[in-house]
Amino acid sequence: MATNRLGSSVYVWRFTLPASRSPFPASFPSCCILISSVQKKSRLTRSLRATFLGLAANAALTAAKFVAGILGHSHALVADAVESLADVFSSIVVWRGLVVAATPADEDHPYGHGKAEPIAAAIVATMLLVASGWIVFTASAALRQPHPAPAPFTLVVLVLVVAVKESLFRFVLRESLSVESSAVQTDAWHHRSDAITSLAAFIGISVALVGGKGYETADDVAALAAALVIAWNGWRLLRPALNELMDTLPSREMVERIRQIGQAVPGVERVEKCLARKMGHQYFVDMHVEVDPQMTVQRSHDIAHEVKNRIRAQIPRVRDVLVHIEPSRSSPNDE
Repeated sequence: MATNRLGSSVYVWRFTLPASRSPFPASFPSCCILISSVQKKSRLTRSLRATFLGLAANAALTAAKFVAGILGHSHALVADAVESLADVFSSIVVWRGLVVAATPADEDHPYGHGKAEPIAAAIVATMLLVASGWIVFTASAALRQPHPAPAPFTLVVLVLVVAVKESLFRFVLRESLSVESSAVQTDAWHHRSDAITSLAAFIGISVALVGGKGYETADDVAALAAALVIAWNGWRLLRPALNELMDTLPSREMVERIRQIGQAVPGVERVEKCLARKMGHQYFVDMHVEVDPQMTVQRSHDIAHEVKNRIRAQIPRVRDVLVHIEPSRSSPNDE
């Protein structure tokens, strides 16, 4: 199979790996494998499209806000430009995280590279926290120094910025929920944070212009308020990324559904244990299934494969299921 510019070689492995190492059960028809490959390709394409759109917009907005902030004597607008600059770097991080996450499993990474997505999300969230700290530092210093009121034209720039960033947020968030990517979702909220800082700057500059002499610091107070919002968003986005990196159990509803699917397979007497962990947008499941201890090895082997196939068929996000067979009346010394 030929590769394309987006790196379709990511999907070639599904057709070239020997059956013993293929992540698909032998009962899966080739058309199902092809559909899965196409879905993965579509997911990467949509994720990259949203990321590149944000990258281009952030680069243009950063330059515009820096120029307007310096010429218009607005500390809030300069702080906003710094937040946009962080957006540029975060989009680059997300881009690389998505590409790495789509890389197929290899000898060193037998479970694939899906963890690259929460790593990228954690880096972006950390950048939000750093950006908020920088804004607090610069705005606090500006509060102690007299400076002229911002120029009125900076308000026009901020109105355009808020409109663009809010539109970007809605588009990227919709794409992130569709492709179920934590990295893209974090990037979306980074756009929302930028819209919030721009709105805060707009309010601060408006107060400074309307209030006149003595209200110049309203611009800096607005920058401090925006920094608090950015810090909150950074922490809120960092926690789920860290949870995913720590293999936190997914929702109990999903685990219970997996357990019920396995329990419904003929020959399964009880699902003793069911564990799941997230890898990118997919899940890996480990199960202990109790069967009749007098059952043949072949029969128990077939049951294990049926459990695996049913779970993967009914929950497509489950990439693999490891089924451990236990005798239903095992002795206390059995493991």
